[in-house]
Amino acid sequence: MNDRQTLAVQAVLIGAMAVWGLNLTSVKWLTAWFEPTMLACVRMLVACIALTAIVVAKRCARMRFTGRQWAAMGLCAVFMVYANQVLFAQGLQRSTATNAALVMALSPLASALLAALAFREPLTLQRGCGVLLGFAGVAAVVLSYPGSGLSSAGVGDLLIICSVVSFAAGGAMVQRLARQIHPLTLCWLTYCIGTALLVVHLALGPSAVTVATLFPGWWPWALVLFSGIFATALCNVVWNQAIASIGVARTAVFLYWVPVFGVLFAALLLGEQLTLWHLVGFAAVMGGTWLGTRRHVAVAPAVP
Repeated sequence: MNDRQTLAVQAVLIGAMAVWGLNLTSVKWLTAWFEPTMLACVRMLVACIALTAIVVAKRCARMRFTGRQWAAMGLCAVFMVYANQVLFAQGLQRSTATNAALVMALSPLASALLAALAFREPLTLQRGCGVLLGFAGVAAVVLSYPGSGLSSAGVGDLLIICSVVSFAAGGAMVQRLARQIHPLTLCWLTYCIGTALLVVHLALGPSAVTVATLFPGWWPWALVLFSGIFATALCNVVWNQAIASIGVARTAVFLYWVPVFGVLFAALLLGEQLTLWHLVGFAAVMGGTWLGTRRHVAVAPAVP
């Protein structure tokens, strides 16, 4: 992949992070109307319908795989969709938005460590500095938010940490599977399998599914459609294709943009005031992204 193609992938990734930044607020609102497991189910069902339409339009559906490939996709679905969605929804319901944003900023570090273990990708000093600088930028942005603060660590924070690790593990599997399977087909089948597991979980759970619980109003369902179609289906297609192109460790660094965009949308849509700390954090996130995604160039030793 040449530099122009890499820049195009990174530009599309930043756009996807903007959608995920808005989605974080949307999902937090939706927990007021839906039980967490039900919320995960309806969002993923909408996403599966959207992904199916994309796969049919692109004519890239493929169902012939080896038993090992099916098993790997099933395991990827468990980590990246089923466990991630259940843990994230449960954690976000119990945690604060500040804690959730900071915990999610651990994703690049988790992905870099898993990539180093699974693919022997070097965890260089440059990449490590990028991860730390990006995390510092996220902390500056989130903690400067008026009225924000860190509550004591609790069950919600622990659940979100588990969802971060689960998503990173699924991303590492995607990088390996994308060498054998088209990224769009992989994304589609992974989400179909994960959604089926969520539906079984909901059906076997204690919560009663009624018309009132499924359709609390037009506004919640407008948010569900946005979250399922744009934030989940389309953005995860972008995410999987980026992992296939530039690797999970370099792709994961862009997650630092999610809380930054969340704060920017709050300023634009809710009229909340930006401060100097937001600019400092924005600069740190940009610097961390540059360091974390820049290719390491080995310097040849001088010939004596």
